Amino acid sequence: MRDYLKLEGRIAVVTGGARGIGLAITRALIDHGVRVHVFDVAPGKTDDAAPYSFHQADIADSASVAKAVAALPPGVSLLVNNAGITRDRSAVNMSDDEWDSVLSVNLTGAFHMIRALAPAMRKAGYGRIVNITSINGIRGKFGQANYCASKAGLIGLTKTLARELGPKGITVNAVAPGMVMTDMALALPPEFVDKAKAEAVLPELATPDDIANTVLFLLSDAARMITGEVIRVDAGQYI
Repeated sequence: MRDYLKLEGRIAVVTGGARGIGLAITRALIDHGVRVHVFDVAPGKTDDAAPYSFHQADIADSASVAKAVAALPPGVSLLVNNAGITRDRSAVNMSDDEWDSVLSVNLTGAFHMIRALAPAMRKAGYGRIVNITSINGIRGKFGQANYCASKAGLIGLTKTLARELGPKGITVNAVAPGMVMTDMALALPPEFVDKAKAEAVLPELATPDDIANTVLFLLSDAARMITGEVIRVDAGQYI
């Protein structure tokens, strides 16, 4: 599989890569010989043995991103914009801060990362960017106006940058998970998971590793002719 994906020796940045889906992506990249730099607001659990380089960064702040990027080694060719937050409330009751904070991390943060790292990829004539969006950015969800708007915006950003960066050999794609069985999902009241299972057409919901496997494919040369795409990994929750 490593030879098929041809990722060994590359350098990647994964935002939000110290926990949850991001950590699964980080571990999968490391398993395939990639040197991974994680941008996150805090390091993961101290018992996590994944050998990645951690950079404390607030991706919503362009100055914080610039500082973290300046500490990277040359040759970063893979970027996964995974970091994201939720602050759920119905739109009519949502505060400005609840709206702004989610858009700032989920959408503006991805923009900051791409703007900071794409110039070197353009110069090298090679790059792979994967943005983690959501099926709720396609279909909407009650109580998540901020989150859904940010993830829909990320799809628009993906397609626009695929056009802008494609001529320089850079692909830009998105992965749209449905309900993923992370520790956070497992801590939800059972009815939330039951509803997702009822929507799905497959007998089980996706795991973080399912998302990571799709991301690795899009980062690899096996997907070199794919750009501007949104791949749903949702057990058929939204068809």
